[in-house]
Amino acid sequence: MAATSEAEHVVTNGMSQYSRNERNANSGIVVGITPEDYPGHPLAGIDYQRRLEAHAYVLGGKTYAAPGQLVGDFLANTPSTSFGKVTPSYLPDVHLCNLASALPDYAIEAIREAIPAFDKKIPGFAMPDAVLTGVETRTSSPIRIKRNEHYQSINTKGLYPAGEGAGYAGGILSAAVDGIKVAEALALDMMAIK
Repeated sequence: MAATSEAEHVVTNGMSQYSRNERNANSGIVVGITPEDYPGHPLAGIDYQRRLEAHAYVLGGKTYAAPGQLVGDFLANTPSTSFGKVTPSYLPDVHLCNLASALPDYAIEAIREAIPAFDKKIPGFAMPDAVLTGVETRTSSPIRIKRNEHYQSINTKGLYPAGEGAGYAGGILSAAVDGIKVAEALALDMMAIK
């Protein structure tokens, strides 16, 4: 679904649009990006994210459509020009293009390597007519609120940064696991106070 928060930027979110009973299966491919990929000031990650989102807007035809490409064309590095058997459910629309410039080269290479590997474990994952829709740049926060070994902020006593927004998770499952760890740490701290 569309998740942009800024004019002339496109951000997708892999959650199901309205329900899990859509016409298409939904999955995502995450490529790790570290501070070494966006060196500079403390908020360089936000600048990096915004550049990717602004470029996605351009690739999407400057209409807030998400840029998309058929998996077969993506693997062959060929721009897509028409949909096959799969019609995307993303709203407002998907604009077909070549996603090769949507992410850094190393990320595109990693995704091209991952798709056939995933297909060996999940037959159909590399279906040539499947549609890649991008970009999802917010699997985790581009900044991290540092915390100590007790999961408490190193700057603010009583603050327990957790999950995606604090930079400690990259999806629903990892956010849930991090939340459990933080809840346990908070419970231990509360018991120590009593």
